[in-house]
Amino acid sequence: MRNLINFIVKYHFFFIFLALQVVAFIILIQNSYYHRSFWMNSSNYITGSLYTRYTNIGEYFQLKNINEQLSRENHNLIKQIPYSFLKTDQQIFTHRDTLYRRQYTYINARVINNSVNRRNNYLTLNKGRSHGIKPDMGVITSQGVIGIVKDVSANFSSALSLLHADTRISAKIMKNDHLGTILWDAPDYRTVIMEHIPPHVDVKLGDTIITSGHSKIFPEGIHIGTVSNYEIRRGESFITLKVELFEDFNNLTYVHVVKNLYRQEQEELEEQAETEPMFW
Repeated sequence: MRNLINFIVKYHFFFIFLALQVVAFIILIQNSYYHRSFWMNSSNYITGSLYTRYTNIGEYFQLKNINEQLSRENHNLIKQIPYSFLKTDQQIFTHRDTLYRRQYTYINARVINNSVNRRNNYLTLNKGRSHGIKPDMGVITSQGVIGIVKDVSANFSSALSLLHADTRISAKIMKNDHLGTILWDAPDYRTVIMEHIPPHVDVKLGDTIITSGHSKIFPEGIHIGTVSNYEIRRGESFITLKVELFEDFNNLTYVHVVKNLYRQEQEELEEQAETEPMFW
């Protein structure tokens, strides 16, 4: 302790100089628009770079989990290839429909920042406007729905996580197509709730919940989770489902950003239908 005090006393002029330099730097930034803009741009670049480096280090220690995830995805893809099915009916024929066109494409991205312990959680992705990402695009993985893109810069984008108070996802029970709304009821990051299910609907533990397709963001059939509990809350006439998520939001690495190729056409048609008078 005595040596530390002697060191500070010996070099106190140097420490005073450093403190004055910091104060001068802060005053310069606060009173100069040019320097403030330069500092903000530089800090954003440095923050994005640090997130990327931190993620790269973390990924090195997660290679085993990533390989297992890729293995599961390859397994699911192989199951969809035609030669994976056994043809037993000799009357089967193929009809080539030229009207069947791709509606959704996907942009691969990496999660470089993520939170699960707040009321409003966000994700930061390492892809942005220059890669074709725009606001209001869906974010998914092979395990399920992750969130919705909110803000985009040239090389990065931030997304509202499914674990966000303002996120609402149109969903349905896979076995009977009954619709509901998915939202997060904090604080458990492994579960969400599904509201507005009529009491006559047949619901059982383990039922799978998927996206309904009744939106311009997510295609139909994207997995969300399974029913782990259900109840009719006091003062309500609908069933509320507790849904255990397929995806572990505390272990996100790679995601897919969903691009709806016909979104603009659908929005223009809906706007036209809302503004035009109707006569019968």
